[in-house]
Amino acid sequence: MFAHTGAKSLRPDGWIFRLLVQGIIRGTQEVLKASENPASIWPTDRSISECEGTGWVAHTKSRNEKALAWEMQQNDIGYFLPMHWKVSRKGRRTFRSLLPLFTGYMFFCGSEDDRVEVLRTHRVANIIVVNDQELLVKNLLPIERLLVEGADLKPHKYIETGRKCRVVAGPLLGTEGIVEQSSKQTRLVLQVEMLGQATSVEIETDYIELID
Repeated sequence: MFAHTGAKSLRPDGWIFRLLVQGIIRGTQEVLKASENPASIWPTDRSISECEGTGWVAHTKSRNEKALAWEMQQNDIGYFLPMHWKVSRKGRRTFRSLLPLFTGYMFFCGSEDDRVEVLRTHRVANIIVVNDQELLVKNLLPIERLLVEGADLKPHKYIETGRKCRVVAGPLLGTEGIVEQSSKQTRLVLQVEMLGQATSVEIETDYIELID
């Protein structure tokens, strides 16, 4: 990466030298500081179940989810952008990035004027009409609760068929999903049906019961 920078830039007082030393000392670096990432939900003191107006799904242009979230905040448009931490390694350094859970999609609500304002950002490919508003909120609420709890959510493939289960204890009490078990762990898969997208979280087997 630094093959053509020249010896001068690597002297002890050079900026590249300092960056290299910082990377080695810190070990793990965040691509963006927590404060530089938008909130997952806006307004931050309101649940998506309290969303005012009509709900839509914004299908964003590539890597525009966070930028769109910042613009929605500036225009006071309520949104939900679930995100997860991804760890990657490059050489001796480890990076942590906060990425959208459903790449290219975020949810927002408001008036027709708000919808037009989102289109004016030029950060969306199109806006998807939500025919069943209640179902979408029902799909998203468990994800919101897990994020509030600080759960380690991960993207997951959408499952057409599987072993359905119901959560019988914990913050997701009453939530239904699909259970996937391996020799190492049990995961609860939560799906957003209208998008064909899913996420999963590790769960104790004592917290779920299978549904016939």
